Amino acid sequence: MDLALKIAAAAVLVLMLFYLWPAYKHWQENGPKAEKGDWQAAILPLGAVAALVVLLILAVR
Repeated sequence: MDLALKIAAAAVLVLMLFYLWPAYKHWQENGPKAEKGDWQAAILPLGAVAALVVLLILAVR
């Protein structure tokens, strides 16, 4: 039964990829393009989250 579930999950994954492929192509062609300050705006919250994780790790040691 375990093998049958793995095969079914793989089949569902492949069908989901086929279903989502047109949406992916549409977003790649018509999606928003990154501008000059976009990465700088994204790095600040990512850095804050990384600092919080490090702080929490150090707190439980």
